Amino acid sequence: ELTASRKSGSVKLIQAMADVENVTNVSIAGDINGSNLTGRDAATTEGIALTYSGLLLMALAPIFFGAARSVIYHSGLKRMGEEAGDRIDMKDAAMFPLYASGGLFGLYLFFKFVPKEYVNLMLSVLFLGLGVSGLARACSAILEPLLPAFITARIAKYHLQLTVTQPSEKKVESSLEFHTVDLIVGIVSGVVGLVYFFTKHWILNNLFGLAFSLNAIELISLDRFAVGCLLLGGLFIYDIFWVFGTDVMVTVAKSFEAPIKLMFPMDLLEKGFAANNFGMLGLGDIVIPGLLIALLCRFDHSHHPGKTRMYFYIGFAAYIIGLTITIAVMHIFRAAQPALLYLVPCCLGLPMFAALLKGDIPALLRYRDYPEKPKEEAHPEKPDKKAL
Repeated sequence: ELTASRKSGSVKLIQAMADVENVTNVSIAGDINGSNLTGRDAATTEGIALTYSGLLLMALAPIFFGAARSVIYHSGLKRMGEEAGDRIDMKDAAMFPLYASGGLFGLYLFFKFVPKEYVNLMLSVLFLGLGVSGLARACSAILEPLLPAFITARIAKYHLQLTVTQPSEKKVESSLEFHTVDLIVGIVSGVVGLVYFFTKHWILNNLFGLAFSLNAIELISLDRFAVGCLLLGGLFIYDIFWVFGTDVMVTVAKSFEAPIKLMFPMDLLEKGFAANNFGMLGLGDIVIPGLLIALLCRFDHSHHPGKTRMYFYIGFAAYIIGLTITIAVMHIFRAAQPALLYLVPCCLGLPMFAALLKGDIPALLRYRDYPEKPKEEAHPEKPDKKAL
């Protein structure tokens, strides 16, 4: 059921905490030259290749399925005459790098002057709640279509409302709809969250990271293509400044412990699930380009219904190319790289070049998921004096 009241709390806060996600835009940081950020043993060639492949596949999954689900989600809202609440407009996109910079520098100061154990404890509690709600929603979305009809027909549904009653009026503050499947996956997700909180195991970290990315790409929408250009362009400059111009992002990334990154062990072949030498990819490197690719998918659905999703596949291929370049540069220069430095030119350049060749630039720039409604005339028509 597509209602705004079922949005996950994690998704509602993604925009506000984008600065925290982008901490790990330092990107894939692993031990490829004998000693990584934590001084672990060097990885083997096979281990490095497996890590690169694993991170690439994990990054592609939420973008592909999140973009497809975003079409279903927004189409459903339009059929019901509703609009998505989580939309990024030009003002949001312009302020995004500034908010991210402020949050990043604030974390830097925290880690400088407060013991990082206390900072990470606070952040872990915050992200635990977000991760549990995001994982529960993602699991519900996957399980519901798989259930037989005779089971779904018997599932109990619940509707909770928080109302504030005053002498003059009764106001509904919030509303929540869920059913038995949501309740079960919520309990299971809570248990998974507690296990992660005490073990910090990389597999559980990835479950939360993938769910978080999938929900964000599905539910958050860019107002139009120009917003995506401004957002990615701003974060392109943000990445260059904070990674190459200062030690702020690297310092925070080394200290930060929360499920805001995907991890894959380089020593998996030697140590199995007990591996502890990781390559990493920040969720910001997945979600930010993923929002643009999801917009391209919805553009295809709106302008080319029933045909191949050309611009979606071009954007998806551009992401693969950009991330592959990131990995190659990182491997050659033996240093962590800001992935958006390579993803932004690819994810913006290739779709726009294809649109230029097809003559779709005007249509792409005009496209909106929710077109602006015509404004009512500010002044009513004056009566005709002759008629009087």
